[in-house]
Amino acid sequence: MDITKEYARKLDKEDTLKTYRTEFYIPSGTVYMDGNSLGLLSKRAESAVLSLLDSWKNLGIDGWMKGQHPWYYFAERLGGMCSPLIGAMEEEVIITGSTTSNLHQLIASFYKPHGNRTKILVDELNFPSDLYAVSSQLALHGYDPSEHMKIVRSQDGMLLEEVDIIQSMTEDVSLIVLPSVLYRSGQILNMKLLTEEAHKRDILIGFDLCHSIGAIPHTMDEWGVDFAFWCTYKHLNGGPGSVGGLYVNRKHFRVGPGLAGWFGSDKDKQFDLDIKMTPATQVGSYQIGTPHILSAAPLYGSLQIFQEAGIARIRDKSWKLTEYMRCLIDELLSEYAFQNVSPLEQERRGGHLFLLHEEAARICKALKEKGVVPDFRSPNGIRLAPVALYNTFEEVWETVQFLKEIMEKEEYLKFENKREVIA
Repeated sequence: MDITKEYARKLDKEDTLKTYRTEFYIPSGTVYMDGNSLGLLSKRAESAVLSLLDSWKNLGIDGWMKGQHPWYYFAERLGGMCSPLIGAMEEEVIITGSTTSNLHQLIASFYKPHGNRTKILVDELNFPSDLYAVSSQLALHGYDPSEHMKIVRSQDGMLLEEVDIIQSMTEDVSLIVLPSVLYRSGQILNMKLLTEEAHKRDILIGFDLCHSIGAIPHTMDEWGVDFAFWCTYKHLNGGPGSVGGLYVNRKHFRVGPGLAGWFGSDKDKQFDLDIKMTPATQVGSYQIGTPHILSAAPLYGSLQIFQEAGIARIRDKSWKLTEYMRCLIDELLSEYAFQNVSPLEQERRGGHLFLLHEEAARICKALKEKGVVPDFRSPNGIRLAPVALYNTFEEVWETVQFLKEIMEKEEYLKFENKREVIA
């Protein structure tokens, strides 16, 4: 492989998405490789925030029904813009809540233990917040989570084998909650296969899309997935604490929300303020409270970019970026004990690489000193996420060169091998 800077620049020149880099505010003097934790602010997202602020400023309460983006229908409008990214119909997607609150809603709606079917199947490599939610929902039903949260174990601590998940789909399982992409290793699970196998056993299955939405294509409807949920501040660039999203397959619309709230009402009847709720007839019924308009506003601008760029092109460049980085790491860092545990195959790897090294915390600090923003994962992991919309191949080349320099000169030794408060 050509490891010269000139080759990286050649790849950038050929990049069909290169113009989108100018849409983003890139922190001065940095190579930002942490977009899978928090995406960068785009100019369109900023403009959307200012527009929604202006509607509040000039319309007051009339902003709910007037202006360019009437607030009353804003969550549904954003859901429609998001639906192509997961392969769903507009009425199946809503922007609301947060990752964990949406998971609570979905479990409360679809976890129906009966007879021997009382367990919720999860995996040990999922982000802990999902497991906390599952545990608390089991406890609310009077079940001991240590017995009724069935955990699929990893064979190597980094990856999951679909065959192990399928073998765990036993007759005592009522519901399955899995990640689409593992937040550490970046492994993509075979959602189509797992959904088919779950349904063969009459088990409902849902996925956490936090690390896949905006990075890889999905076809939720085609796969028949029952539900999904996600955050919008990673690859979707919605901003810190931006509003989450959820999907419910239309075949389940007859199932009422487990956690009811007034914004889940039929829009035409909501302000009748009847004591008995009339739920919306589509995914809007799973909303609970009033939409967080100002926290959702950046997403409107960001999703416009996704509509233009297209998730297929984004995925194509994302794969090329991570593959180029992997090859450079193999070529230039082989003597420094880095272990890349992300899958090699394109269909199994998401939008980031995960490197193991015993000095990982120190190395991340040394990278930040050089202007590279990585992501440390305790106890010894480094995540690097070159994002298709704003990272370049030259930045990938520079990142690996910095890593080589840090290791050659042992620059990491001046730092403590311990994470900061926020890793």
